[in-house]
Amino acid sequence: MQALALIEGIDMKVISYSLESPFCVVCLPSEAAARRLIRRSILAMSIHELWGSGADLAAVHASVRRTTQPLWSKYLTCSFKFTIDSYQGSRSADDKVRIINSFAYLGFEGPIRMRNPDEEFILFEDWEFNSTPLGIPDPKYYYFGRYLASGARDLPKKLDLKKRRYISTTSMDAELALVTANIALAAPGKIMYDPFVGTGSFPIACAQFGALTFGSDIDGRSIRGDEKKRTLKANFEQYGLLAGLGGMFTADLTNTPIRRAELRYDGDGVTGRLFDGIVCDPPYGVREGLKVLGVRDPEKCPWVITKGREMYKNPDFIPPRKPYSFLAMLDGILQFSAQTLVDNGRLSFWMPTANDEDQEIPVPTHPYLEIVAVCTQTFNKWSRRLITYRRIPDAEVDQEAMKAREEMKPVGKTADELNPFRKAYFNGFEPVEGASNDAS
Repeated sequence: MQALALIEGIDMKVISYSLESPFCVVCLPSEAAARRLIRRSILAMSIHELWGSGADLAAVHASVRRTTQPLWSKYLTCSFKFTIDSYQGSRSADDKVRIINSFAYLGFEGPIRMRNPDEEFILFEDWEFNSTPLGIPDPKYYYFGRYLASGARDLPKKLDLKKRRYISTTSMDAELALVTANIALAAPGKIMYDPFVGTGSFPIACAQFGALTFGSDIDGRSIRGDEKKRTLKANFEQYGLLAGLGGMFTADLTNTPIRRAELRYDGDGVTGRLFDGIVCDPPYGVREGLKVLGVRDPEKCPWVITKGREMYKNPDFIPPRKPYSFLAMLDGILQFSAQTLVDNGRLSFWMPTANDEDQEIPVPTHPYLEIVAVCTQTFNKWSRRLITYRRIPDAEVDQEAMKAREEMKPVGKTADELNPFRKAYFNGFEPVEGASNDAS
């Protein structure tokens, strides 16, 4: 919601929000601002003008009378309907009728229409968990309001992977891709980039919101597909989003053709940097060890490099790869973003970690990037985080922190040695005696 407020240029203040409740109360300048705020929201179902709230019905009625009485005449003759929406609880039909009739003092005289009314008034009830089997008689809190608009919860259905022409085993779920695009501030006039593009889930989500998208992948075959109907470009065509497809190419972040600006403390925030947002889901190295372009031991295999220089334009050519450190890759994403994002541009990427504190991989940091949000999707013994950063203007960077930053030096050569998450995954996230936390 805070990201959407930034995109729309809306001054939004959060009045109350709790992880224990689905209801968030915000202060907005107008109804029009509320409708703009919600129109591309994936996680918020709807937005309402709050007329009253309280811990019981008497408090709700007192709140409605105290704060909204001047508004009642505006809805005196329009068609309307009343709805009761119970979260974690339920009401009998008789109870609902009784509660609805208790609002008779509003004096509405218009016709009641259950379909397409001019106005809809909703009483939200927030019940304790498991309230029905426990026999709890009343909710813990009520909110009463007038419906204004719904979110864009139909978009994940439109971009559903089950209906997409071309996907792979690692294609990001449509809903999560759209959430990532929102939090990365994808919008018309923005240039977004995915360095692990695969079949294009993130660029498609960003293009859906009007951004111009670019992407790259270490394996060009994932971009080309069958070079007929099942290609990344065909996915854009399927949704009518070709105008948002900038270009795709084969590369990885350790061998990228994209110019990277030198990090400095007196830059103008524009020169040398071009991306407004970078969104990605880096490989976790579980299905196969994490690889980058290159040769593990160039001295033993010089012919591989020579052959690559001769055959790199061949569509069937598969470039050689070598194992790479997972932590170095995360650090490389941050360094690349610091060098290519414009001021206040955002980096949003997914990162896996073990749930056990001793094996947890800490959120990576960089002096040029400020952590904006860390959202967690929990599985069984591991989780993945959606981490979002803001590119700090050069003049605001802590120079001492930058000077103290050392380049990460990966230790080991095998996939497990270079990737603590992969090793923990195949060990069932069980602690290993005598092992230290290498993630620090």
